[in-house]
Amino acid sequence: MKSMTLQQVVDRIEIDDLLTRYATAVDSQDWALYASCFTPDAFIDYSAAGGIKGHLPEVKAWIAHVIPVFPMTQHVVCNRAVTLNGDTATARSCFFNPMGLPDEDGGRVLFFDGGYYNDKLVRTPDGWRIAERIEETSYSTRLHRIAEKGELGL
Repeated sequence: MKSMTLQQVVDRIEIDDLLTRYATAVDSQDWALYASCFTPDAFIDYSAAGGIKGHLPEVKAWIAHVIPVFPMTQHVVCNRAVTLNGDTATARSCFFNPMGLPDEDGGRVLFFDGGYYNDKLVRTPDGWRIAERIEETSYSTRLHRIAEKGELGL
C-alpha cells in the first residue's frame, strides 16, 4: 500500500469528522448542523429506505419533519472507504440505525436499518461537504418491541 501524504491524512480525518457530524446532527435533530454537512445544492436520495430524494432544502425540511416521530434514534456511520482525488472524493460508508417508535401499550417498538451511504464529496472553503448522497438500504428488522426501564426492574 502506498503511503499517504500529510494532506491526504488530514483530508481523511476531516471526512471522518464530516460523516460523524452528519450522524450527530440527525440524532440531536440539529438541522443547521445537518445542513452544514452538505453543499447548498447537494442531491440526497433516501428513497431506498422509503424516504424522499431531492436537493438539500427539501430533504432537510422532510427529515426535520420525520425524525421527531421517533423517540429514539442512533445513527452509526462506520467502515468508511474513502477515495481521494484532489478537491473531490468518494466515500462508501456502512450505516447502522437503531430506531424506536411508540407502541400502543406505551412502550417502544425497536427496529434496525442498515446499509450504505454512497457519497460524492467536495472540498469547500469551509471544509469537506457532501455534494451527493445515495442511500443503499441492505436490511431492516422492522418491528421488534423493546422493554422499558420499569419492565426490566431498573
